[in-house]
Amino acid sequence: MINVLFGMAAIILTGIVWRLVLGGKSAETMRSHLAQAVYHIFLPALVVHVLWQFPVGLNTLRVPIVAALSVLLSLLAAFLLYGNGKLVRAFMPGTPDKAVGALLLACAFGNFSYLGLPVLSQTFGSWAQVVAIHFDLLASTPLLFTVGIILARYYGTAGEGMHPLVSLLRVPAIWAAAAGLILSVFAVPMPAWLGESLSTLGAAVVPLMLLSVGMALRWQAGWLPRIPVLLPVMVIQLLLMPLIAWGSAIGVGMPDKFMAPVVIEGAMPTMVLGLVICDRFKLDVSLYAEAVTLTTLLSLMTLPLWLQAVS
Repeated sequence: MINVLFGMAAIILTGIVWRLVLGGKSAETMRSHLAQAVYHIFLPALVVHVLWQFPVGLNTLRVPIVAALSVLLSLLAAFLLYGNGKLVRAFMPGTPDKAVGALLLACAFGNFSYLGLPVLSQTFGSWAQVVAIHFDLLASTPLLFTVGIILARYYGTAGEGMHPLVSLLRVPAIWAAAAGLILSVFAVPMPAWLGESLSTLGAAVVPLMLLSVGMALRWQAGWLPRIPVLLPVMVIQLLLMPLIAWGSAIGVGMPDKFMAPVVIEGAMPTMVLGLVICDRFKLDVSLYAEAVTLTTLLSLMTLPLWLQAVS
């Protein structure tokens, strides 16, 4: 996995350098266009292609159950630490609610697609992409656009135009997952030309996702005093969540072949998409961006350790 992570780190670093070369606004515009292309075209194509070929069975239930338990129990742990706002106020006086909302999202929702897909596919093979898709689109994303948005509204602003269920139904990859599962259940044969098109589109997902992650990483001045506030995010996201995923996977009888990919998926750093939600609901975007940056950098060290532990 070390070589895999070095290769992906090089692409992420390219995104960081590209952001510096382009400058703040231009880089954010470019990153937004890349993310939109992945979100609306390339990722849905990959999801349909993978799920269409994967037989629906017990693992189609096991992985989302593990994912849901990982997200919800991590969110509970975060709420116990951050919910009363005391920890935030001790180091960040002024806007505790906005900071608390951002921290709760940062603790509970990992970068299961944007980093999980490339890590699993490069480490275990293309078959493992189905684990990332099941983990994210059948559990984490529905929870993000329901529970996550409810929390963002509570700690931030009303977020006009972001009704949870409407937002969930606007996620193209959710519809792609539904289509892929239906086609798999009814054993509809995949035309060769369509399979080739979906495969070609899906191949763009990994490099574009990694570039987008690199361009999303930000570092703000005066970060050192905020480390105590961000420390629980790092512990929950990189240590507690994979432990929950591991225990839950054992509890649901996860096959050995799926065990390591599920645990590695649970060990992903904070998701990049949360930046959009924090911005929409006026949560602390800078603090959330620091959580993404720190957990992403640290995950380059923790992911190999988890792989070694679970293998």
